[in-house]
Amino acid sequence: MTATTTATSAPATAPRPPRPHTTLAGTATLLRFALRRDRLRLSAWVLGLGLLTLASANSVHTLYPTAADRASIAHASAGSAVLAMTGPGHYLADYTWGAMLGHRLLGLLAVLAGLMSVLTVARHTRAEEESGRAELVRSAAVGRHAQLAAALGAAAVADLALGVLLAAGLPALGVPGLGTGGALLFGAATTAAGLLFAAVAAVAVQVTAHARTASGLALAVLGAAYAVRAAGDAGSNELSWASPIGWLQRSYPFVDDHWWPLLPALALTVVTGAAGFALSTRRDVGAGLRAARPGPPTARPALGTPLGLALRLHRGLLGGFAVALLLLGAMYGSLLGGADAMVKDVDQLKEALARLGGRSLTDSFAAMTLLVVAVVSAVYAVLATLRPRAEESAGRAEPVLATGVSRSGWLGGHLAAALLGSTAVLLAAGVGFGLAGALSTGDAGAFPRLLGAALAFAPAQWVTVGFAAAVYGWLPRATQLAWLVPAYAFVIGYLGPLLKLPAGLDRLSPFGQVPRLPAAAMDWTPLAALTLVAAALIALALAGFRRRDLEVR
Repeated sequence: MTATTTATSAPATAPRPPRPHTTLAGTATLLRFALRRDRLRLSAWVLGLGLLTLASANSVHTLYPTAADRASIAHASAGSAVLAMTGPGHYLADYTWGAMLGHRLLGLLAVLAGLMSVLTVARHTRAEEESGRAELVRSAAVGRHAQLAAALGAAAVADLALGVLLAAGLPALGVPGLGTGGALLFGAATTAAGLLFAAVAAVAVQVTAHARTASGLALAVLGAAYAVRAAGDAGSNELSWASPIGWLQRSYPFVDDHWWPLLPALALTVVTGAAGFALSTRRDVGAGLRAARPGPPTARPALGTPLGLALRLHRGLLGGFAVALLLLGAMYGSLLGGADAMVKDVDQLKEALARLGGRSLTDSFAAMTLLVVAVVSAVYAVLATLRPRAEESAGRAEPVLATGVSRSGWLGGHLAAALLGSTAVLLAAGVGFGLAGALSTGDAGAFPRLLGAALAFAPAQWVTVGFAAAVYGWLPRATQLAWLVPAYAFVIGYLGPLLKLPAGLDRLSPFGQVPRLPAAAMDWTPLAALTLVAAALIALALAGFRRRDLEVR
């Protein structure tokens, strides 16, 4: 007998994707995809910052129509506290409308453009790795550096769009002194700030394996740059040259129009960005250069409860905002001692403050600035409330809810953390505002009054939490709507009195319902009503979350 053997063919294997020829292969495709994903987010950033600047330029022209008005506000702005919040005193020598705009807004725009860039880079790099999507993308014909290059490109497109909007929009207002050359420099300086902190974020995302920590590291650098600049300008010394924000402010748009300070900023951007690409080759996808610290072998009992877990997840954001609001409150409080001198010769500003009531201009000024502090605190309220959305999108909510934790208990823990945290950051702001206000005015009794005035905004913060929670509970894909409350409160509450907008518009905001302490008398009725509205919104949010499907991965 003979046996015939048949050669078996090798099992078929799926074709491997072609290897990328360069480390930047696929960058253009990823950049288009990033811009497609963030078309609404980045458009809102660019239009918001651009329109805020244009509205401010128009308002300073209206509020300070004569040279005497501008000279008066320049004299009042020469104090160290005001210079720390604005910029170098060289702007004050000839305080035209353009000089006033550059002095008061360029530093703020540098910070906000940096914030936009940091969040954009972290979103399209570290957040993608943390979710696992980056590994899937990298399995295709995509170069190692393509994702980081695309993230930096998306941030650069937004920064350039903002710069172009400012360069084209400011001369179009027709305000004397806002010429094309100064506007080009003003827009270019803002763009340079955004590009620089995008590069800083490119380094930060290599250090840690978590998107929130990476964003925090980059924002800490941004905050340190602003603090060094503020310290140097307040002391009228050369310390400001240690901060890139100080470099950009010393371009002096609409005053001297120096372009050369942008060169070291751009050079630092290139060096920092190159460091980000170099560091990305020294780690694995999904990992960070800094090894994660091992936790304890057993968890604390509090982590076994929804509230304990939520507080653990929120503590980093809460600590950062508490420190930031403490410092912001102290900066604003330090201005109270010179409030009378700042506004005594500016009729439009005095009229706006008079609409708030109060026994003195100092009380009215405190009431106006506390609104700004409260609105900044509301940013934390929205971020903390939307944390469950991030947990759900990342797939971490599903395994928690697969245990004995109910949907209401899980979301309720996060909302309780948001309510407690928003009150805590408001308390920190009130402590800073009260202490600095008492020291600047020499009135020790001002501290409890100013602290109480800050805490009066707590029910409005709770309504902000409730509205954001209701949006998340019923419309999880439209959570950007949650930002309507703080945005509306700032535009109408802060700019409304200056622009003499109808008072009824302010009443549509929860912050407009709060008594303007210490200028106005205390009224508990609106605070109780706001608390009830917040409770109703939270109940609505819980009902919606129980009824809708959970996003799973």
